[in-house]
Amino acid sequence: MRAQRNAAAQAGSARRRELLTIAERQFATRGFAQTTIRDIADEAGILSGSLYHHFPSKEAMLGEALQEFLEGLLARSVAIVEQGDRPREVLDQLIRESFATINAAPDAVALYQNEKSFVAETPGFEFVAKLSRDIEKLWLGVIKSGRAAGEFRTDLDVNLTYRFIRDTVWSTVGWYRLGGRFSHHAVAEQYLSLLHGGMLKN
Repeated sequence: MRAQRNAAAQAGSARRRELLTIAERQFATRGFAQTTIRDIADEAGILSGSLYHHFPSKEAMLGEALQEFLEGLLARSVAIVEQGDRPREVLDQLIRESFATINAAPDAVALYQNEKSFVAETPGFEFVAKLSRDIEKLWLGVIKSGRAAGEFRTDLDVNLTYRFIRDTVWSTVGWYRLGGRFSHHAVAEQYLSLLHGGMLKN
């Protein structure tokens, strides 16, 4: 009996994961406001009412997708910073991890990018701003440490530098394609080469 209950629980968990993946993809491609419960249920091959056995609302699905994405990104970023390498090496690893995330979870990245305005104005999504700030603090800390160690230029504003890097890296989700000409590893190395060396010949 216990084995049967465990099997049923695992099947339910897998189905819930499948539904969340479908919702995440549709939110990212259609937009959250334009996606309906019926759209998600139709792709999953179930009735709309059956979706409510797994999630209480469309907003709950969005919240879970964003929380899972941001908490995972934060945990991986903390692990990189805690390795204790030189600031430049830590920054490089954070950038490589960002491109790896775009490769592994493009729908989650696009969803986060596209729905920033909505979640900023909607009660219940305060965790998005908090987790985003936690991630930002990590990056700013690395940049400041690099300046203090003499590895990074001190004439560049820390916050502007972070925003330039953040926005140029994460915006690549709009054009990067899995299986395309460049792997995410190659894109990351090209980006780092440009960041460290510039594009002008000496």
